[in-house]
Amino acid sequence: MGTGRRGLAGIAMATALVAGAAVTVTTAEALPGGAATAARDDCPAAREKVERLEGRVTPNACAFLERQITFGEMPTGTPPAPGDLAHPRVGAYLDIFDPEATLWEAGSAPQRGRTTIGTSINGSLRLAPDLAYRGTDVVADGSTVMFGQWNEVTLKGHTVAYPQIARNVLGDEGRTLQARRYYDRAVLFRDTLPGAAPAPLFEGVTDAGSPRDGERIQGGERIRNGERIQDGEQPRPGFRARAGEVTERLAAWNAEDADALLARTRGARLGGPGLAAPLVSEAGKRAYLERLFATADLRLKAGQVAVGETTAYVEWHGTVSVHDGAETRTGIPFGIVERFGPGGEWELYFDTLPLVADQAEIDALFQKLAS
Repeated sequence: MGTGRRGLAGIAMATALVAGAAVTVTTAEALPGGAATAARDDCPAAREKVERLEGRVTPNACAFLERQITFGEMPTGTPPAPGDLAHPRVGAYLDIFDPEATLWEAGSAPQRGRTTIGTSINGSLRLAPDLAYRGTDVVADGSTVMFGQWNEVTLKGHTVAYPQIARNVLGDEGRTLQARRYYDRAVLFRDTLPGAAPAPLFEGVTDAGSPRDGERIQGGERIRNGERIQDGEQPRPGFRARAGEVTERLAAWNAEDADALLARTRGARLGGPGLAAPLVSEAGKRAYLERLFATADLRLKAGQVAVGETTAYVEWHGTVSVHDGAETRTGIPFGIVERFGPGGEWELYFDTLPLVADQAEIDALFQKLAS
């Protein structure tokens, strides 16, 4: 997903040929209500703080967004003492959650209840008191909110920045009943512990070849005969998270069917963990998926879906088995969130750390990070 967030330009109503079928892609301006739909005045405080907010923003969703943004912006001040759940920033975090909430963090078993969740964030703020984030691409769909965010933190004198999807199912007053966090923990060690960090899973995966005869890639754009191909000619991903599509795509992930996954996203730019820039060629995207499938056997279920005017998020969660030399590690908690964006983006959010290190190695890495 690169080292920073790029601005996202909306596109007018267009029709693209995807896998041989006409697929309609719309922006808010093309929907009933026109530009008014794109410039709604619901939840204005949250809209000012995020790059993009789409979907059905209910009062509960708005209350959640305001709490989520408040914690991301709030300075920690003096770090909390061990076990201190009354610390102002710990309290701001706990205010996001229902008393009976569960929180699944990358690579771990779910945490249940405010005491457990509070103890966890207490430890995080002690390790990285300057943790901060800003909202990027956010979609609210009833009681489900996919909150894209760009995190920044200082660890061992290094600034570490990385994207995350905070997936939330809301209850009364907009407090989170069930949360899952999708991000790659491997980035925490790449620069901070260079001698100890495991080799990146996708090391060496590049954009080999060009996507079409007579075309080349330059600066992430398609070039033909020395000229940039106009946006109207650019292929667009055709996945809009309809019920039948979700079933088919889940089957493709579990079957490790790269052909099926690529067919519904032909022409999209693939961003994901381990990539400094999106992959645009089919050869590069196929190599990325095949590297994942060669390492991991996925056993996923369909999770939450959130669809906005131009952006769709789809969650897959379950377990993964990892081929580690002659040994296979099984039952590892794992999940993926896919984002399909308005400008031809196809982004994957998942944790590569349990795919390249076992739990004992991961524990040792975090101990070194905290020392």
